[in-house]
Amino acid sequence: MAVAHYHGSCQCGAVSFEVDANLEKTVTCNCSRCQRLGIVLAFAAREVFTLKSGADNLTEYLFNKKTIEHQFCKTCGIESFAYSAMPDGTKMVAVNVNCLDGVDPRALTSQHYDGASH
Repeated sequence: MAVAHYHGSCQCGAVSFEVDANLEKTVTCNCSRCQRLGIVLAFAAREVFTLKSGADNLTEYLFNKKTIEHQFCKTCGIESFAYSAMPDGTKMVAVNVNCLDGVDPRALTSQHYDGASH
């Protein structure tokens, strides 16, 4: 499985997006947010991510170091993605794989990140 094109959305469908991502490199995290949400993440460059609908229906949550812009739907509360940047400044998006159409995130082999210790 290499980079492929995916469509995703929140639960109610108000927020939808498309992204080119590699699901061979997904990540789970045990930070206070990801652990509670059960998020499986795929990271991609911001230029291969397109918000198709719902920009006006997003709200942002910042916590801890306030460097990751968690975006979630005002209607259903689902966090479909978050904006951030690599240490070198490259703009990235962290996509919630649970929100991608036709993907079973539990069937993926994800790398675990110990966010609780950072």
